[in-house]
Amino acid sequence: MLIIAGSDFSTLFTIHYSIIMISFIKGFLDCFSGFGLLFGSGVKRFVIIPLIINAGLFYLAIELLRDQLDIWLEQLLPGWLSWLEWLILPLFWIAILLIVFYTFTVIANLIAAPFNSLLSARIEAQLTGKKPEDINSDGFFKLMARTTKSELQKILYAIKWFIPLLIITVIPVINIASPFLWILFAAWFFALEYNDYPLANRGHFFEDVKTYNRKNRMRSLGLGTGVFIMTSIPIINFFAMPVAVAGATKLTTKIDQKSNLA
Repeated sequence: MLIIAGSDFSTLFTIHYSIIMISFIKGFLDCFSGFGLLFGSGVKRFVIIPLIINAGLFYLAIELLRDQLDIWLEQLLPGWLSWLEWLILPLFWIAILLIVFYTFTVIANLIAAPFNSLLSARIEAQLTGKKPEDINSDGFFKLMARTTKSELQKILYAIKWFIPLLIITVIPVINIASPFLWILFAAWFFALEYNDYPLANRGHFFEDVKTYNRKNRMRSLGLGTGVFIMTSIPIINFFAMPVAVAGATKLTTKIDQKSNLA
């Protein structure tokens, strides 16, 4: 009896784990499918401005890291932990890399938000044959005001999590876990960031976007992980923003068509 129960539990766990992983992989693939979507008819012109903004800010981030990274690492590593330098320095390097690139990504999205909304609307039109109603009625300045407000809400949300993560990053020994926590947070926030564009175009607010991501947690994390990987690869990271917008639009469109939430 116990053997059968244990076997049933193992089977249920395996099925549940498989469903989770399939959902994660779907979100991951949705992200990279954005590359193909950017070459559709009438889409390419909406890619140029986000691409220029992203490339320019990532260039500044690279220059900042090159000039300051060694100084930051020396200040963050106490002398009494010098014997752990072989382990802690690479972890510090990863953590600081994440902080800087994440910060510049937030700034890039703040500047490019109206253009990303237009790009998302164009991608959705390509996928469904119709534009979201809100985009049709919004003038550019109204769109700019709406998207800027949404980006500021996301920045405040990020700051709330930045503070404990930064504290963990500078505490010796405990900070060994910080790169992994930063990566997890980056994946989650990238999902919030880019799913916001298509959902906002349909009239949803940031609180709705958070709820939407929680309901589709693993698929959203798959998308965010894909965005994180793109932002970590030189040259590819210049294209990360428009690709992520296109991928997130495809993700939300597919989920909403299936659940009739759109």
